[in-house]
Amino acid sequence: MAERIRSFLADSDLPFEESLPGTFAVVLPGTHKLRTTASLSVGAHAVTINAFVARRPDEHAERVHAWLLERNRRLYGVAFSIDQHGDIYLTGRVPLHAVTDDELDRLLGSVMQTADSSFNTILELGFASAIRREWAWRVSRGEPTTNLEPFAHLAAQPVDDAS
Repeated sequence: MAERIRSFLADSDLPFEESLPGTFAVVLPGTHKLRTTASLSVGAHAVTINAFVARRPDEHAERVHAWLLERNRRLYGVAFSIDQHGDIYLTGRVPLHAVTDDELDRLLGSVMQTADSSFNTILELGFASAIRREWAWRVSRGEPTTNLEPFAHLAAQPVDDAS
């Protein structure tokens, strides 16, 4: 199975490393989340996939988690999960007999699309105060706000200095 994954990744021109035999780290491109690193691990009965999406929300974690659970209903092959620190991941498991090139393509595509399309919403729900502070700091110093433009609507709200 490791050879199948290795060959698929090489043929797909996706940057990857194989840290241990059967354990791959592949870098997936994005637009909002510029890159998502997914780990594929071949086990005795299944291939698992794990991809870090965002760190633990600074605020409104319950709203973020509710939004993630609602999104899980529509996902293919992966689901949002959190680790012991509250960091957000996409995780999945596929039985070895089901791992084909087409399935790897669908699975990695699901991770790439889900991480990218969810990223700004996760940031807005869980990090709005930090975004407002960063916007105000940059504006006060004449720094560019280009990468914060998706959150320009937050800039009009008051900055909470207590956070």
